[in-house]
Amino acid sequence: MPIVQVELLEGRTVEQKRLMVEKVTQAIVESTGAPAENVSIIIRDMSKESYAKGGKLACDK
Repeated sequence: MPIVQVELLEGRTVEQKRLMVEKVTQAIVESTGAPAENVSIIIRDMSKESYAKGGKLACDK
């Protein structure tokens, strides 16, 4: 029962998320042999104020 967690900065469309989960599920199925119905994906959208890289908040870039 593979469980994948994906953290993204907010702003992706539902269509983009649909495509992502289809492709991630396919990759898990191909690499592990797990049935697609057993693959769970958790998407966490985070605000740009809640992520920083290189000492800068994403909202400040």
